[in-house]
Amino acid sequence: MKKIIAIICAVVVLVLGGLFYYRYYFVFGEGVKAGTLNYCTYKGYIFKTYEGVVIQEGFKGSMQKGSLQSYEFKFSVEDKELADSLMRLTGRSVELHYKEYIAPIPWRGVSEFVVDSLISVR
Repeated sequence: MKKIIAIICAVVVLVLGGLFYYRYYFVFGEGVKAGTLNYCTYKGYIFKTYEGVVIQEGFKGSMQKGSLQSYEFKFSVEDKELADSLMRLTGRSVELHYKEYIAPIPWRGVSEFVVDSLISVR
């Protein structure tokens, strides 16, 4: 009976650990976003994290009146040196490499998108 309970507990711990890993540490996707860096800040109540926004401008599918659109790419940054570099590049066109997670972790940032490198500055 004790072995069965121990096995069940071990399976439950493994399943919960796997779900936690999948939700918070599994890299769902990665890619590159380009646009104008609007800001990069250091903020938070309990967990201070680096957060930023890149504005991506473009045209809608049809060339009608008011067809210019913009999209805000909100991201978090874990690396302090990278965040300091981004803070100095506000207003410049940048290309950022990011990783996308299923859900954010408070100490990693408030976004599912975590920028891990600066590819280029224009």
